[in-house]
Amino acid sequence: MTEPLIRVAIFLAVFGAMALWEVIEPWRETPRGRGIRWPAHLGLFLVDVALVRLIFPASAIGFATFAEMEGIGVFHWFGWPGWLAGIAGFVLLDLAIYAQHRVFHRVPWLWRLHRMHHSDTELDVTSGFRFHPLEILLSMLIKGAVIVALGVPATAVLIFEIVLNATSLFNHANIRLPAGVERGLRWLVVTPGMHRTHHSVLPAETDTNYGFNLPWWDRLFGTYTAEPRAGADGLTLGLESFRDPAEQRLDRLLTQPFRTREKNLFTSGPESP
Repeated sequence: MTEPLIRVAIFLAVFGAMALWEVIEPWRETPRGRGIRWPAHLGLFLVDVALVRLIFPASAIGFATFAEMEGIGVFHWFGWPGWLAGIAGFVLLDLAIYAQHRVFHRVPWLWRLHRMHHSDTELDVTSGFRFHPLEILLSMLIKGAVIVALGVPATAVLIFEIVLNATSLFNHANIRLPAGVERGLRWLVVTPGMHRTHHSVLPAETDTNYGFNLPWWDRLFGTYTAEPRAGADGLTLGLESFRDPAEQRLDRLLTQPFRTREKNLFTSGPESP
């Protein structure tokens, strides 16, 4: 089975499991506006995948293969064994994603791209691939640069990509975990409860819990928030300036970065009116 087929099979399995879980044990009742949000999110997903495949046909694996063939990267230069380079590469790639996420909140023009993800007034499994195509392409370039600079083995990159996609679906899902399970899992992986705080309407809470996969970076760098002020069940999601249901349409999502309307300015990413 080729790399794309492996990724698609695991993606569909995780997506199906999360969608079923949302029906059986939802955090909130079925999110409003699903008839608009789901088609828009699926449309974004198809556009994102098509662009990545068109511009980066070998995806992140291609960067790793290039680095290996050319002997480029820290791990190759220092002769690290494959297993050690794989573990270190996985962890450092996750740290890079965390750092990138913080930068996208702090730099105004990057925030314009990323805020589309935060303008979702509800969260469910499809929110895990609600990212603007330009953000996806920039993310691939950044990820590729890190892979080449480190010389991360292709197998580790494949595993990282699969895990990152799966955890993104998991921590955006509209599911409820038992309180004890939620607390315990937060030491191993970013949970839905932890990540929802990052989608809070309050800037002070949105500027926390940046992790997508590993939860350690937020604790290490002081960006961890255990619970939102309103409590887990009282949390309001989204951005104040994009609450109109029409803003959830695909055409509005794609053009949002080029529109400046935003009342709720982030302390970490201010932009001109």
